[in-house]
Amino acid sequence: MKKTIIAVSLLAALALTSCGSNSSSSEQTASKASTAVTEDTTAADTADAETSSAETSEQSSAEGTTEQVTAPQQEVGYEGMKEVAASSLNDGDYTIKVDSSSSMFKIADCILHVKDGSMNADIIIDSKSYDALFMGTKEEAGNASESGRITYTENEKGQSVFTVPVEALDKEIQCASLSAKKQEWYARTLVFRADSLPAEALKEGGYATVQSLGLEDGEYTVEAKLDGGSGRASIESPAKVTVKDGKAQLTVTWSSDKYDKMVVEDVTYLPQIVDGHSVFSIDIKGFDNRMPVGAETTAMSEPHMIDYYITLDSSTIKKCE
Repeated sequence: MKKTIIAVSLLAALALTSCGSNSSSSEQTASKASTAVTEDTTAADTADAETSSAETSEQSSAEGTTEQVTAPQQEVGYEGMKEVAASSLNDGDYTIKVDSSSSMFKIADCILHVKDGSMNADIIIDSKSYDALFMGTKEEAGNASESGRITYTENEKGQSVFTVPVEALDKEIQCASLSAKKQEWYARTLVFRADSLPAEALKEGGYATVQSLGLEDGEYTVEAKLDGGSGRASIESPAKVTVKDGKAQLTVTWSSDKYDKMVVEDVTYLPQIVDGHSVFSIDIKGFDNRMPVGAETTAMSEPHMIDYYITLDSSTIKKCE
């Protein structure tokens, strides 16, 4: 069961700036709020519309209707991503997020298996829409023998489980899926996201930690970068990091007061509203790598959870005086 941590009262001066805020920074942050929320709302509405269009077009094709429409492709991965090989990971089984270029190819869950320098993954799909997968293009799938196809097994929940080889994480991998109804191959691009793994999965190049950086108990500031969503929302930077007993918490001050919840590592955090900003204190994995977080906005007709990534640059850490 997910734990809920309710933010305790924060002093406005500490919340809005790490070691001491100036008025110009607060005013600039506040001025972004209306635009950020509006553009996040627009982006979410647009995404919903594109998903609906994609589902209608590909479903029509799968059912054999005469109208053939190309479903829009979704972006996968992120700008500047670098491949992560199996040799960079500790052996083990990890739940991992997978980006799919097609809204119709809905992955309910994925378990990455790392052993002896190689990787494969169990891609779990709720439906029986696909008879097989092929790791390659749809043209290659169409020309390959049946022995090259990856068929599914059924788990205890009745879901389809396809076990596929994984060349590398944070790499665009071509995959084709065979429609059960139409018996045609559909092209997908998948990215197995290294930034969704727990910190202990990574050997080198993972998160810099309180221990590896030698941070003593106290308060620090650090440059914080936000990615994801519509690209228009923002968080205050530098942000405050509080270190206590070898653990670190980050104060996240959003550009509006429309965020009522954050989820990090299956833990839910609630905000303190300070001077028109939603302010959270969240536990963090570490520094120098993208940390996935969810943030729920109430700016739309109903609450909407948006995926974001926060990166903290350890080279900018400063001790508060």
